[in-house]
Amino acid sequence: MSAVRPDRFPYWAYLLALAIILLFALAPVISVYFTYLVADANGCTVNEATVHPCIVMGMDLGELLYFTGVMGWFMLATLPLGGGALLVWLASLVIHRIGWGQMQKVKRS
Repeated sequence: MSAVRPDRFPYWAYLLALAIILLFALAPVISVYFTYLVADANGCTVNEATVHPCIVMGMDLGELLYFTGVMGWFMLATLPLGGGALLVWLASLVIHRIGWGQMQKVKRS
């Protein structure tokens, strides 16, 4: 007689989905944080009006910092979309977990 091992709930899939949602929603915020972290550390000016030169380790990163700084505007779209995706993710997780628990009870009886 062998012991029946209960099925495990697939939390890993939900954690992976959560990581993807958070990365999508926060990518512009991370981009802007990177921009101002590099700019402040090197005494550079970054704004949305124009590209300013920023010499870091002998390279001019002004255009890259301008681009990554302006990418922050995407957060106007990604944060609300990410918030909606988080609500759908949470509802899916709760519904799936409740249904999975009920199926486990049926299997045991």
